[in-house]
Amino acid sequence: MATATSQAQELITCDLCVKPVQQFCNSCQVGLCEDCINKHVKSLKSMKHDIVPFTKRTVQLVFPQCTSHSHQRCEAHCQQCDVPVCIKCLTGQHRGHMIEDMADVITKVREKVKRETEQIEAIIPQNREKDTEAENKISKSMVHFVQLEKQAKNQRKQWHLEVDNIFNKMEFLIQSLTDHYISTLKSSQSKLRSQNSSMIQTVQVNKEILKSNKVSDVNNYQSKLKEYRNIPQIPNLTLPSLQMNTVQGIELSIELREYKAILTQTSLSSLTDEVSFLSVKELLEEARVIANIPTNVKNLYKVACVGSDKAWVSGRDKMIVCMDIHGAVQDTVTSTCKDLPSDITVTRKEELIYSDTGKRTVNIVRDGKTETLITAPRGWHPMGLCCTRSGDILVSMGTTDYSHRKIVRYQGQRVTQEIEKDEHGDPIYQGGEYTVFVENNNGDIVASDRNADTVVVVDRAGKVRFRYNNKPPGGKESFCPSQMVTDSMGHIIVADQFNNCLHILDQNGQFLRCVDNCGLEYPMGLSVDIEGRLWVGLFDSGEMKVIEYMK
Repeated sequence: MATATSQAQELITCDLCVKPVQQFCNSCQVGLCEDCINKHVKSLKSMKHDIVPFTKRTVQLVFPQCTSHSHQRCEAHCQQCDVPVCIKCLTGQHRGHMIEDMADVITKVREKVKRETEQIEAIIPQNREKDTEAENKISKSMVHFVQLEKQAKNQRKQWHLEVDNIFNKMEFLIQSLTDHYISTLKSSQSKLRSQNSSMIQTVQVNKEILKSNKVSDVNNYQSKLKEYRNIPQIPNLTLPSLQMNTVQGIELSIELREYKAILTQTSLSSLTDEVSFLSVKELLEEARVIANIPTNVKNLYKVACVGSDKAWVSGRDKMIVCMDIHGAVQDTVTSTCKDLPSDITVTRKEELIYSDTGKRTVNIVRDGKTETLITAPRGWHPMGLCCTRSGDILVSMGTTDYSHRKIVRYQGQRVTQEIEKDEHGDPIYQGGEYTVFVENNNGDIVASDRNADTVVVVDRAGKVRFRYNNKPPGGKESFCPSQMVTDSMGHIIVADQFNNCLHILDQNGQFLRCVDNCGLEYPMGLSVDIEGRLWVGLFDSGEMKVIEYMK
């Protein structure tokens, strides 16, 4: 039933329709309009209806209609049967039962409802408080698990990086061993062929002596038999094998000779402690010069080793010269450069590569012929070069006006990566006229940025790992990096021009040692051969020194 409780006396409508109320059924406690009176009476024919004007209505209990006797309302309650009863029921089937007045029952029930309602109302604030607490915990839990998922993803990346680093080292070691074994065997083969050629020539000379009638020819005979009986021996090299062990979910290990890497599953937070490396070689307390090679190259800039006993060198002209460890010229290449190559390097197949900055090309020399390997985009000029173990070529480039620098990774002629800016959008390499030399170090990309006098190392994804620009111990001048190399142990070796020394860093940029005892005056060119020896080119004198620094 609609009510009128507001001061504006809202319109009270019929309980059966929307018309204004006019009458009221006291028996059923419903408001009625004139049209709905008959409808109400007919719908409850068995009931008596006390219809009065709405203004004379009385509020009273509406007793239920008896289900056993028509026209009777149940004004009592049978306690024995727990059902409502009318007056006729009391003389019938409920005769002699304990009866309670329905109004008293309703009063008791209402009191109970009131008490319980008050108790429920008191519980509601507690429930709301708990609901708020639950909502806060849900929110915090969601944030926690989102963060947990991010941490897991980051750990996944770190695991992959660590595994990549392990196998990059392994591949590099295998390649180094391959180069060393093949070079050793080829060296023995070369000696055998040289002796064989000499013996054939000696046999021809001896036969001529036997035919000669000149006393002097016979008398001047020099025996070489003793020399030839010392046949060069082929070294009996034991081929290394790869040892692997897998304990599912607990430990992974791989071993090649003295190199061993282990991954153990302990805690994700200490992943770097779970990977251990045993070095194949250690740094010597003092480096030592084993060869001094005069190259006669003016302003010796670049050095690129070939195998174990040769290196290409270049200076301030077009010529690129290959010399052996004894100083003998093995080959020469006239580059396409207008002035001089910006950088030189060799592929795994020992093919010479050089950068022609003016023509914007990277060129390769095959069978004495020069071919264009890469052409840089217009406005960019190739400078520093590095051939990776996977066959990619890293090329450092500069703009025509020297204002920008970047490093580009090529697979063949296809660009697969460009490294130019950090995560904040700032340039990683400084603009300037000097060549940025580039090397690969177990997946990291190492750059010697002479324009910033800094060594910059980025990871495989191009994110900056660290920068190094420290003076050497006792150094008088600021750090001035030139060409640099990386070795099989992950060391980074940098030529420091003004301090006349080499800096040796570990793969995380920690300074390990300074090579300053080998007469290195203005070192510029730098390379490492397959036996792990440094070949250092001195700018002013044009001399090249071969240095042992590991044992």
